[in-house]
Formats: sequence, structure tokens, C-alpha cells
Amino acid sequence: MIYVVATLSVKPEARAELIEAAKACIAETRKEAGNIAYDLHESVTDPTRMVFVEQWENAEALVPHRTQEHMKTFGRVAVKCFSAPPKIEIITPADVVVR
Repeated sequence: MIYVVATLSVKPEARAELIEAAKACIAETRKEAGNIAYDLHESVTDPTRMVFVEQWENAEALVPHRTQEHMKTFGRVAVKCFSAPPKIEIITPADVVVR
């Protein structure tokens, strides 16, 4: 299992536009094979910072996601809304035993 954490810096005046564009992208991504969860969150201390948290069955499931039409459509809107390049991290659960 992998997670993708994408941190976005959004222009204040473009926040509503980004959220609106994200709705269709989120709905379509949740239908993709291998997707477990796909959600957009917002910072409680900085309204211009938004974070996508994605959960996928494996890295292979992420490959076709990047080329989906709904991702291209969202990307065309999102790029105009960013105040800085997004920071994208792919992470996996740590192999830690908690007792």
C-alpha cells in the first residue's frame, strides 16, 4: 500500500476555483482501479495551504492515474491557482511494531 501526500500552496483569490475543480477530479479518481481513498484537506492555520491525501493499493495503480482525463482537466485549472509548485511525497507505512 502507498500513500500520496500532495501539499498545495493556493492563491487566496483562486481557492474557491481550485476546490470546485477538485470535486470532479476526486469523484472520478475514487472510481479508479487500485484507489482506496482520495481526499482534499485544508490547513486550519493557513487557508491557502491544501493537502491531497491519497491511498492506493500499490505504486502500479498510480501509473495510469497520472494520465487520466480528469487529472489533465484538474491540472489545467490547478496550475493557474498555485502560488508555488506543489510538494508531492509518496510514502508507505513504516514496518513498526507498536506494543
